[in-house]
Amino acid sequence: MKYRYYTCDVFTETRFGGNPLAVLPKADGLSDHQMQQIAREFNFSESTFVFPAKIDQTCHVRIFTPGGEIPFAGHPNVGTAFVLAAAGEFGEINSSLTVTFEEEAGLVSVAIRAEEGKIVSCELAAPQSLSLGKTVPAALVAAAVSLNREDIVTDTHHPQICSVGLPFVFTELRDRAALERIRINMSGFDALRDLGVNPQLHLYTRVSDGFDIRARMFAPLSGVPEDPATGSASCALAGLLAHYKEKPSGSFAWRIAQGVEMGRPSTLLARAEKADGTVQATWVGGSCVMVSEGFIQVD
Repeated sequence: MKYRYYTCDVFTETRFGGNPLAVLPKADGLSDHQMQQIAREFNFSESTFVFPAKIDQTCHVRIFTPGGEIPFAGHPNVGTAFVLAAAGEFGEINSSLTVTFEEEAGLVSVAIRAEEGKIVSCELAAPQSLSLGKTVPAALVAAAVSLNREDIVTDTHHPQICSVGLPFVFTELRDRAALERIRINMSGFDALRDLGVNPQLHLYTRVSDGFDIRARMFAPLSGVPEDPATGSASCALAGLLAHYKEKPSGSFAWRIAQGVEMGRPSTLLARAEKADGTVQATWVGGSCVMVSEGFIQVD
């Protein structure tokens, strides 16, 4: 049986930049095994499969990495909304439309903005509140990415697990040079896993070069050696940084660069709202470009 697919690049305005995504807009009939096979065939960090809604939302979306299904992710939601809108699945969009995807992590709302008949941006609202987990020894994180302990900054926070639907270990580095020196050390990732940590490592440094933050994300034990643009992590990072800001209330936003070292530069726009000392909500968005469409044959 043949299934139509689209591929797009997410968090970029330039084709062959950003984070590639495969979307199957009508995935009815596919088994879990078949979806996993298709995700491995595309071998992107994620592929999405769209089904009719189960609880009266826009549709039901499942997300697979080459290594398995995950409950939520950022660039797959932004890219899926873009693909469905660009393919006319939502009808004509004059200026804006908000859709809601049913996912394992919860309901994911995505605001789609159009100008002159063209989809110009999509922004998702995280499905879960910011969750702050345990801290991780800085020396173990440094070993996993072949850095020195002194490359890690702990003025704001120690390496810490947090999530808005998918957990990451967030670690601040002292400068861009340290970010660029990162090399995966698999024994270090194994050590983190043995400690009971899900070793999805998001490392970032603060800059003032047209961006507020430059970041990289590594999850080799999940089949993603490096991710060009990680929306779910950027969303959680916005919440984490807002949490540690001294102001008890306010709106905060960051322009984040990722994927540069991979040759797939990405721009993610993340923001958070805080009230009475508590992060209330987080968002991440950006632009997408269509790359290809076709059919995939499934036995």
